[in-house]
Amino acid sequence: MTQPASLLIGPDDLAALLTGEHPPAVLDIRWSLGGPPGAEEYAKGHVPGAHYVDLDRELASAPGTGGRHPLPTPEVLQAALRRAGVRADREVVVYDAATSMSAARAWWLLRWAGHGHVRVLDGGLQAWTEAGHPLSLTEPEAESGDFTVVPGSVPTIDADGAASWADGHARVLLDARAGERYRGETEPVDPRAGHIPGATSAPTSENVDATGRFLPAADLAARFRALGAREDTEIAVYCGSGVTAAHEALALELAGLRATLYPGSWSEWSADPSRPAATGPDPR
Repeated sequence: MTQPASLLIGPDDLAALLTGEHPPAVLDIRWSLGGPPGAEEYAKGHVPGAHYVDLDRELASAPGTGGRHPLPTPEVLQAALRRAGVRADREVVVYDAATSMSAARAWWLLRWAGHGHVRVLDGGLQAWTEAGHPLSLTEPEAESGDFTVVPGSVPTIDADGAASWADGHARVLLDARAGERYRGETEPVDPRAGHIPGATSAPTSENVDATGRFLPAADLAARFRALGAREDTEIAVYCGSGVTAAHEALALELAGLRATLYPGSWSEWSADPSRPAATGPDPR
């Protein structure tokens, strides 16, 4: 299989693939913090043939010292992917409701696990239905994929790495959370408010337009360039628990940049009283 020409796929192209000789494995990753359970939304209608994958239980381990969404064990992740028909030689398409915030977690995890043929449905299920494509109420039978998870196929950093990264020296650490959380004005879920000292505020919501689709690559590149993220810069990203940071990593890659992800993110950092927390606006 050749590498997909893009990291994204549109609804019409996905529909064509699903009726082709070699349809991709399609994963429904609908999830929202404090929102309705993704499984319930999936049951109301999904892309035909798509398998639901639970972000909290299958794309993350149980919350603990590693944060609210620690990386899943290879065994749990592999079982979920194989059930959804993921094979080493089969393309995978992932989607969520609209913004790709949770679908990007699956995209990044599949890359971390060693799968090189993953695309995100740009605009999610909203784009699919707006393009006039049908929804299915039928849950497909569990499949027998053969994909073997090889953890660590893309690099990550831990809290110590994030601390040193934020020191600068041709490096930039991007905080993908909303600006008010970065500034410490509010913290709805994690132990302390604020941000990792030295981090740059880069809300991931600014990677997409009003419909939830990613901005053009040139616009993304200009945005990140203004934040200090360039081709000659080492880039790391974090968020609250490693979910929207994956979206930032995807946006960076669309812009032609590579980023290292801090999976524990602020939920791990803020739970450790020995780690400092900075507040206030970005000093840039």
